[in-house]
Amino acid sequence: MSPVLRRLAVALPAVLLALVAGAAPAWAHTELESSSPAANSQVGTAPTSVSLTFSEDIAAADATVSVTGPGGTDYAAGPATGDGDTLTVPLRPLGAAGAYTVTYRVVSDDGHPVSGTVPFTLTSPGPGAAAAAAPSAAPTTAPQTTPTASSDDGGAPVWPWIAVAVVVIGAGVAFALRRSKA
Repeated sequence: MSPVLRRLAVALPAVLLALVAGAAPAWAHTELESSSPAANSQVGTAPTSVSLTFSEDIAAADATVSVTGPGGTDYAAGPATGDGDTLTVPLRPLGAAGAYTVTYRVVSDDGHPVSGTVPFTLTSPGPGAAAAAAPSAAPTTAPQTTPTASSDDGGAPVWPWIAVAVVVIGAGVAFALRRSKA
């Protein structure tokens, strides 16, 4: 075996390993690891905030979190604040007992948006239910709505780039082998 072929035999696997290892972080988008209240939980006392913990640090400035309850009312009392991998959203006093949904959209370290929902059930009316039942002289406002979250992260897959790199490297090896025979 010629020295050129030996070098190629050693270099090709090393280059392929570097390509695959370098692409691995791009494959891993952030994921929701836990929430408070937990997904699908039954909550007896209305929470005053919602927390979402992700698999990587999240920029609060790029995050959107809403909490909707029965009737579509949004109970988020302000924007999400971040502490590393955890986002926290303050809530207005929750209203009627029933199904509530936390909807989030965050941006991964690789720039891809990730969205999802966390449903929970309030089993007894929150403090906002009494305020809603009492007549008020203040004008009522229409509930705020947010766009429906999409599970599509909008990013291009990495595997075509790896396939192109393998083809280019393979073509280089074939060219070098032909050249060494000539």
